[in-house]
Amino acid sequence: MAIELNRITSAPMAQTLTIRSHTLVVDGTAAEGGDDTGPNPHDLYDAALGSCKALTVLWYARRKGIPVSDVRTVIERDASDERAGTYRLAARMQISGDLSDEQLQELQAVAHKCPVHKLMTAVTTEITTTVERMA
Repeated sequence: MAIELNRITSAPMAQTLTIRSHTLVVDGTAAEGGDDTGPNPHDLYDAALGSCKALTVLWYARRKGIPVSDVRTVIERDASDERAGTYRLAARMQISGDLSDEQLQELQAVAHKCPVHKLMTAVTTEITTTVERMA
C-alpha cells in the first residue's frame, strides 16, 4: 500500500495526503511556517495511536460480546523532551456501556496491546528515504 502526498502549491507547506480512497490536508502550524489548514505530522502520529486504541477496543468488544456503546479517546502529547530522546503520549479512554469492572479492565488490557502501540514501543522500524529529481 502506498500513501501519497502532493504539495498544494498555493500554500507554503500544505500537502494533500491520499490513503486508498481517502484524502485530507496535512500542514504545518503557523509557528512552523504553515497555514495550519490540517494536522501536522506529529498530530497524525499521535492520532494513529488514539484511533488504533479506539478501533481495537471496539473490534474486541464486538467479537467478545462486551456491550460497549461508545468510546471516546483523548491523546495528550508531551514533546518537551523529544530532542533528548523521549516523546510522551498519554491515552485516556472513556467507554460507556453496561460494563462490569472486569470487562473494563479487560478492555484496558486490550487497548494497551493495539498494533500501533506495539509499533511505537516494541518494534524496530527501518526507514529508507530516496530523493530524486521530479520530471
